[in-house]
Amino acid sequence: MSETITGSPSSSVLSAAGNDHEARVPQPVVTAAAPTTSAPAAPQTATTPAGTAGTAGAAAAAPFNFKAILQEMVRQNASDLHLKVGRPPTLRVQGELTPLAHAAMRPEDLKFLAEQVMSPRQVKEFAEHKEADFAIGVPGIGRFRVNVYQQRGTIAYALRSIPYQTSTIEELNLPKVIEAISLRPRGLVLVTGITGSGKSTALAAMIQYINEQRHANVITIEDPIEFLHRDINCHINQREVGTDTGSFAQALRRVLRQDPDVILLGEIRDLDTLDTALKAADTGHLVFSTLHTTDATQTINRVLSFYPPHQQAEVRFSLSTALAAVVSLRLVPRKDKPGRVPACEVLINTAAVRDNIRDMTKSLNIPELIKEGTLQYGMQSFDQSLMQWYTKGVISYENAIFYATNPSEFALRVQGVAGSSDTSWDAFQADTNA
Repeated sequence: MSETITGSPSSSVLSAAGNDHEARVPQPVVTAAAPTTSAPAAPQTATTPAGTAGTAGAAAAAPFNFKAILQEMVRQNASDLHLKVGRPPTLRVQGELTPLAHAAMRPEDLKFLAEQVMSPRQVKEFAEHKEADFAIGVPGIGRFRVNVYQQRGTIAYALRSIPYQTSTIEELNLPKVIEAISLRPRGLVLVTGITGSGKSTALAAMIQYINEQRHANVITIEDPIEFLHRDINCHINQREVGTDTGSFAQALRRVLRQDPDVILLGEIRDLDTLDTALKAADTGHLVFSTLHTTDATQTINRVLSFYPPHQQAEVRFSLSTALAAVVSLRLVPRKDKPGRVPACEVLINTAAVRDNIRDMTKSLNIPELIKEGTLQYGMQSFDQSLMQWYTKGVISYENAIFYATNPSEFALRVQGVAGSSDTSWDAFQADTNA
C-alpha cells in the first residue's frame, strides 16, 4: 500500500508503507538476520525534486545507516535522537546533546527515511500540517516515539526511545506514596513536568503497578502509544489517536461506555479533554493524565485557566472534588554515577487543599499545604526531595541549588539554619549530620 502526496517541496514526494505501530528501517540497512518484506513500488518510481526517477534515485538517497544510528542510541542509553539537514545525528544523553561522529545529514537522506517509516495516513497528515506524530518498532532494537516536522523547507525528526520493559515505581526511585496514589479507587491524577522530565515513564510505572495489584479494566488513549502493556491481572486496552480512534475528544465521549475502572489520557490539550477527564474522575473513575507544568501550584492554575471567568466558581468546585493528586517531576544529574534521579513534588488533595482550591477570595497556598501534609499524608516539595538526594550523597550541592524552587532557603537549611518547630523536613535531612 502506498500513497504519493502533492504539496510543499519537502513533502511532495513522500510515499510510505507499513502500519501505524511498526515501521521498517530503510531496506539497504536491514541485515539477513532481520529480514523485512520488500518496499512497495511507489517509493521507487516517485519523482524527486530534481526530476530523477527510478530505483537508482532511491538508492542514492539512502547512504546513511539508520539502523546503526538507532543501535548507537540504545547503546549509549540516549533518551532522544535528533535528525536535521546540515547536522550529524545528535543524541541526548543524560540531558545533554551529543553529536555522533557522522557526516551531516542531507535532504535526500531524511526524505528517503520518511518514505520508509511513515504510513499513507501519516504522509497525508504531514503534507497538510507539516508535522506528524507516530511510533515505530524496529525488530531487535526497540520502540521509538517519532515527531517529524518541517524546518526551513526540509524534513527534521525528533525520536524518543521507549523501553520495551516498563520500569517499576521503585526502579525509577519515585517516592513510596506514588504506589498508594496508583491504587486510589477514583479521582484525577496529574503527572506534570517539562518535556523530557519522565512523565510518560512515571505514568507507565503506575499503570504497571495497577496491573500487578488490581483486577481492573484499563483503557488508555494516547497519541501515539508509547509503552506497551501486557495483561497481568488487568484488562488493558490501548487506543492510538488516528489509528484506533479519530481524536482524543471522540474517544473520551465514548470511553465511559466501555466499562473502564482506570482511564489514561496521554495529555490534556484542550478544554473538551479536561472537562471530560474531570467528569470521569467525578463519577467514580481513576483518571491519569499529564500537563506541561513545573509544579503543583502552576498545575492547578493551568487547569483553572482553561475556563472563562464566569465558570471559575464552578470549575473550582469540580476540580476540588475530582482531583486526587498532582505529581511533578524534575530530573537531576547524579554525582555518584552516570544517570539522573527524579526530584518529585507530591500534592495529595486533602480537606485543606480542597478548601483552598474552592475559595476564590484567597490565593493558592499550595507550598504551605504540602509542608503541612508531609508527615500525615506523604506529601513532599521539590526542595524536600532534593534535600533527601543531597543528604544521601546522590546529587551535588550545586545541582541541588540549581533545581531548587527556593535556592536561598535550601542553602540555609543545608547550613542548619531553620526554625526548631518545623519538623516537616526531618525525614529528608536524616543524614545531614551523619
